[in-house]
Amino acid sequence: MRVFVTGATGFIGSALVKELVGAGHQVLGLTRSDEGAQALTAAGAEAQRGDLGDLESLRSGAAESEGVIHLAFRHDWSKFAENCELDQRAIETLGFVLEGSDRPLLVTGGLATLAQGRAATEDDPPVPVSASYPRASEAAAAALAERGVNASVVRLPQVHNTVKQGLITYMIAVAREKGVSRYVGEGLNRWSAVHVLDAARLYRLALERRVAGVRYHAVAEEGVPLREIAEAIGRGLKVPAVSLSAEEAAAHFGFLARFVERDLRGSSAKTRKELGWNPTGPGLIADLENMRY
Repeated sequence: MRVFVTGATGFIGSALVKELVGAGHQVLGLTRSDEGAQALTAAGAEAQRGDLGDLESLRSGAAESEGVIHLAFRHDWSKFAENCELDQRAIETLGFVLEGSDRPLLVTGGLATLAQGRAATEDDPPVPVSASYPRASEAAAAALAERGVNASVVRLPQVHNTVKQGLITYMIAVAREKGVSRYVGEGLNRWSAVHVLDAARLYRLALERRVAGVRYHAVAEEGVPLREIAEAIGRGLKVPAVSLSAEEAAAHFGFLARFVERDLRGSSAKTRKELGWNPTGPGLIADLENMRY
């Protein structure tokens, strides 16, 4: 299959391109730079120049492909609402090109705030789009599916290796800056996680399955306690791991405060059964122990 991948030179995208090429697919990867184009060529893929704001480039890439995986998102938290709008327009543009065909579109979502007090399942609906939560990735995919587009969603937890770990990368930066690794209360709230190579394999399996209107959960570890995460960071940075109160969290963590006291958990039981996906990569704590700080 010829696959158009947005975010193809990013953290997950780089692993996904290698996974797809290794499985015999042809890959056309979206990139903004000469460096990105060179990396794609070295990985055995083709480069499509452009970015999320270049809708004509998105149309061209989707038109030339038999399937699309949308990974790109601008992770600038100071412009989160603006970046969510950009993401929605990109998804709609890709979907318009695929409409009227059976070509699959995989859209990326997240597990944050889907459920409280339990692990979110694939049957849980997405968080409604609002001023407080403007990300409309899943809503855009659902709207396309209602119009007959073969659109599905992959929900990601904290995706990790020994270089990056999702939101935990920001926790490390805060701990390095402030000389202490913090967690809220007893730190018993838990975050799901998956190794980046396992996530890449899930995207490939979902693409090859070609089933519309499905939600997949790329969850390898259902819940790693935040205290254990903070303690691993503390050992890596050689700083103390110390509790703080919920009232102190905003001043210490900034934008991360909305996440650090929550459960961000998801189950992948349905996904594993439907895709035959069995994650084998290292766990989150193992990668935190083995990274270079």
